[in-house]
Amino acid sequence: QVQLVESGGGLVQAGGSLRLSCAASGSIVSINPMGWYRQAPGKERELVATISSGMAANYADSVKGRFTISRDNAKNTVYLQMNTLKPEDTAVYYCYADVEIYRRIRSAYWGQGTQVTVSS
Repeated sequence: QVQLVESGGGLVQAGGSLRLSCAASGSIVSINPMGWYRQAPGKERELVATISSGMAANYADSVKGRFTISRDNAKNTVYLQMNTLKPEDTAVYYCYADVEIYRRIRSAYWGQGTQVTVSS
């Protein structure tokens, strides 16, 4: 089994910053990609950013230039630095990992979610 443990959410004023972390543990051969999704009340879950094991990053248009995703492959950890936060960034943020658990057998895992609230 694989577990994803997130941290770093909270309440911040508009224009502020937060940093999310997500550490994966368990039966892991490799992880590609890791990333973050978010879900606001009454809306579908949406992609925020993903990053490959080779450090290639992909961002939603709504966060480009404000959010930066990074990862530490040795620690199986992914980070999301969120700057210039806006009220519309308020959501539950979920960590995502596509994990090779055994000899090309892959499975997707999700974290439990961490709340980010941006006040105006």
